[in-house]
Amino acid sequence: MLAAKIQQRQSGILLYGLVPPKQGADQDKLSRIAERQLARLRGLPIDGLVLYDLQDEKARNSQERPFPFIETLDGLNYGQEYLADLNVSKVVYRAVGKYQPDALVAALQQVEQAGDLTVFVGAASRTQSVALSMKEAYRLYNSVTPRPPLGAVAIAERHAHKGDEHLRMLDKIARGCSFFISQGVYDVHASKNLLSDYHYHGLEHGIPLAPVIFTLTPCGSLKTLEFMKWLGIAIPRWLENELTHSRDILQQSVELSAQNWRELKAFADEKRIPIGCNIESVAMRKVEVEASIELLQRIASEAKA
Repeated sequence: MLAAKIQQRQSGILLYGLVPPKQGADQDKLSRIAERQLARLRGLPIDGLVLYDLQDEKARNSQERPFPFIETLDGLNYGQEYLADLNVSKVVYRAVGKYQPDALVAALQQVEQAGDLTVFVGAASRTQSVALSMKEAYRLYNSVTPRPPLGAVAIAERHAHKGDEHLRMLDKIARGCSFFISQGVYDVHASKNLLSDYHYHGLEHGIPLAPVIFTLTPCGSLKTLEFMKWLGIAIPRWLENELTHSRDILQQSVELSAQNWRELKAFADEKRIPIGCNIESVAMRKVEVEASIELLQRIASEAKA
């Protein structure tokens, strides 16, 4: 089980992430969407399914959003009602600023009763109005008994600018976090810098490291590329040039993502840092979703080799 692998700080955890359908869709449409998702994911060697909780990030980025923000269904409810046939653990994201304290506690209890896991996500910016702070969310989490395994987001780009993401991660471990999931990785050197500081600080202070699960996402168009940049994913200039001038941007991005994963895994294995991989598609286009499945299959097959 995923929770046991996390507790044992195992490397090689493999997740797949998706966004629940938009609010307002009728039951027939939801059933059709879920069946397509189940057909893609059945039989894949994943340890868990990540269900995102989107929030409007316009407070973080004043530029126009390349794709419109759409309110989506609650990930926990969607997973339980429509994806129950997928017999893997669900990792339910919670953008905690959207929830009142009682609602967050109830959500934590639901996740724990289902035997699933949850990830706390903070506000998109300091200026964003929130109903609940991260500090209060952690306090509420530690007041719930029993409680589900808790994860947090790790952002290598923030580490590149501020140099303290590893300290944030270790502080979150002290507050109850047992794993981390990164945002999309295209700048592998930024991720290695974060891993290095995380490793050596933990080693110096005798702190066992929680697994870090790196997110990989294919890019199938220049618009998707702009969207990833809008989301804050750092894309090195040379790599952006490779994608922009490629004859097949989607396949090129799959190759680069697989290469990034191999480099991260070799770096982490040498230092015995537990890492895993989360595959997603930030775009809803069929070809990009299918490319994410191809990437997942490639990484899974390489792990067995």
